[in-house]
Amino acid sequence: MSFFSNYQSDKCPGTINGNPTNGLNEKVCVQVKRVFDACISQNRIDNMTVTLTDFVPADPAFPLTFISARSTTTDGQVSNLQIDRLQDRQNCARVQATVTIPIEVLYTDANGVEGVATASYTINYDVILFVPQPSIMPYAVEAVVSFVAPEGTYINETTFNISGCLTVILKVVMEVELLVPSYGYCAIPPCQEYTNEICTGFFELPLYPQGANRIQPPQVR
Repeated sequence: MSFFSNYQSDKCPGTINGNPTNGLNEKVCVQVKRVFDACISQNRIDNMTVTLTDFVPADPAFPLTFISARSTTTDGQVSNLQIDRLQDRQNCARVQATVTIPIEVLYTDANGVEGVATASYTINYDVILFVPQPSIMPYAVEAVVSFVAPEGTYINETTFNISGCLTVILKVVMEVELLVPSYGYCAIPPCQEYTNEICTGFFELPLYPQGANRIQPPQVR
């Protein structure tokens, strides 16, 4: 079983049926990362030049043939952060930042041996976001990244020219203790083991066709 495997309990996450206040029994203080604002940027990046490092296996036979490339983590590295509050828009600010995306490049070398190397891509952003007022607890600007590149061209021993799709989500966040309504603790169901049962479905069929007792005999004239 799991929360969503036909486990019936009012102490599990899922769709609320009926009055949503039924079952609320306390206010709970939870420590979470609150997102004050966020925006998404999606772009096709053409002819980006990446420099390869940390070849595995080491010392591949050149030239290399590109297979694919993708980001190695969803955490982008934010640097060169500059925040300027806008006087004409309350709590909004101009946020300038550089986001670096770690990338993994797959290739085959001249001997047909598959290998992998690391690289990175850096992009600048200049956006407007809601920024909370100064407080004891500091806010931070984070980046969630995803990159995939199906096309690439070998340039030289450490360089590829690749094209791909990039998604970056910029977020203004803060670690907070938040008061939320609670239905109490979750009821954790037992795990349901996966089995590849070849007779599943077959044994569930009825012994005889459904509705056979409703078949009318032919009329005799």
